[in-house]
Amino acid sequence: MRILLVSQMYPGPDDPDLGAFVAQGERALRERGHEIELAVLDRRTGGKARFLELRRRVQRAARPDVVWAHFLVPAGLFASEVDAPLVVTAHGRDVRNIGALPGVALLTRRVVQRASTVVAVSEYLRHELEERVPEARGKTEVVDSGVDLDLFQAVAAVTELESPAFLHVGSLTERKNVVRLADAFATLGRGSLTFVGDGPLRAALEGRTGVRVVGRVPHDDVPGWLAAADVVCGPALIEPFGQALLEGMACGKSVVATRVGGPPEFVTGGAGVLVDPLDTAELARALDTAAALPSPNDAARGAAAEHDVRRQAARVEEILLRAVRDRRA
Repeated sequence: MRILLVSQMYPGPDDPDLGAFVAQGERALRERGHEIELAVLDRRTGGKARFLELRRRVQRAARPDVVWAHFLVPAGLFASEVDAPLVVTAHGRDVRNIGALPGVALLTRRVVQRASTVVAVSEYLRHELEERVPEARGKTEVVDSGVDLDLFQAVAAVTELESPAFLHVGSLTERKNVVRLADAFATLGRGSLTFVGDGPLRAALEGRTGVRVVGRVPHDDVPGWLAAADVVCGPALIEPFGQALLEGMACGKSVVATRVGGPPEFVTGGAGVLVDPLDTAELARALDTAAALPSPNDAARGAAAEHDVRRQAARVEEILLRAVRDRRA
């Protein structure tokens, strides 16, 4: 197939961590023999004007057999203008924007109506989307972004961290619940807590005893940080899927994950601990419990293997092929 991939997030020279899950899925489809043209944004800067640039890139692209868009609006909206079957993947923020930003609900309904299939990265997100956009019912399938098991197997640690070494990978925002995580860690009185990522709450984390803030790193460097950790933490207030948690599990690490959102769908018994993200005392107990789990954690890696990116790419491939067949019929 000739696939046009449209995304408002894609790794670039200045933002190598941006939308790494999109590039991962693209590579897996290329490995399956498909030709893929990119119409993507690979930087965070540029404000809303950069979305006009994305639209121009979509308009200049050669006509494909099928369009695969990541995020409902604006990427899915621009992709819907191409004269080809459309499959669009919803990741989370695009669903939360429905009703929160003026006009997004109407535009999202337009995209969903135009799409052959809408892919949600978790059952949780599918329910959220269908509740907000009833037109999505009956045409939404769940396929998460997956994880490259080979990339996270037998990786050398990028550094040595004080054990028990807790690690958070992701943006330093209110939704990610990073301050409450740091508060819970402080009650343990031992080990280290490392944040790989950046965001507006960085200043609230720096300078704490046992806490280190690394900042953003290229996605290719993430496995080395995961290898250095004992426990990977993701106690977000809400997490549509939880990519960093799945990558930690692929690396054989136990996890502490939020109960709200997608993590309960893949954090199985023995792989880690699920918590109420608003309960700091419960979070502290979960850190202690997870640190006592086996390391490496075979249960965690076994659970992650069910979400191998190549398996997920085969599922996406079938959805794309079905869209092409339906158009030709």
